[in-house]
Amino acid sequence: MHPRGAAVLSIPAKHPAVGESESESLASYWTFYWAVAAAQLSRWLPRRPSRVLDLSGPQARCAPQAAAAGHTVVEVRETPRSGPRSRRVQPVVADPASLGFLADGSFDAVVAEGRVLSRHLVTENVVAEIARVLRPGGRVLMCVDSLVLGMAILAEQNFWAHLSDVPRSEVVLVPWPDGSITRCFGAEQLRELLTDSGLELEWIRPRTTLSPSTVEHVLTTSPQALPRLVRAELTAPLGDEPVGIHLVASAIKSP
Repeated sequence: MHPRGAAVLSIPAKHPAVGESESESLASYWTFYWAVAAAQLSRWLPRRPSRVLDLSGPQARCAPQAAAAGHTVVEVRETPRSGPRSRRVQPVVADPASLGFLADGSFDAVVAEGRVLSRHLVTENVVAEIARVLRPGGRVLMCVDSLVLGMAILAEQNFWAHLSDVPRSEVVLVPWPDGSITRCFGAEQLRELLTDSGLELEWIRPRTTLSPSTVEHVLTTSPQALPRLVRAELTAPLGDEPVGIHLVASAIKSP
């Protein structure tokens, strides 16, 4: 199922694995990446104790951070939580794409980090549900795979003909080595997604503007430079079209 009238680009997932050793070879970059993500979330969270819905999944580690900041968090997970729990975090085992068990306007903020919206291909339905459960004036923070990432994956798979179709496609679906499919967005597509769901875009930025090679070089030479790199990332000027493997956006539900 796709948005009515949308031109869809989907590539068959029959390719060799891409970037199998990427996590190992870019360990310093991913340390930096998650430090930036935590700093961005810290800046974004409400200043007053609030009711927060977290759809991000355990890898993003958003629920513990929001709880530590004094918020009450409902964490929707596809698998049960193991290990110690915070009294401020209420885990719920459910599909993040199906929020019918939650009342309208019941949250001050929603966090959809960890690329969760890109993994649910009919993203319009999930964002519409997020808008429904937000109170007027409530905000959502989300992270999605970018067209830059999608095109890089297609290039590594030698899908050159499909690359030329990307700029004309309203929906871009790209396979991963594990057989899953991700939906990739440009800034304008992300803006339309939010607007069509009744949300007002506040900003869009890349997760990181510093390149992995730059981060690896700096942190290999000077590991203590991590806080300085994170500050540089948070204050980096943004261009007209944010670039990077992931896009982060904030939107608000009109009062």
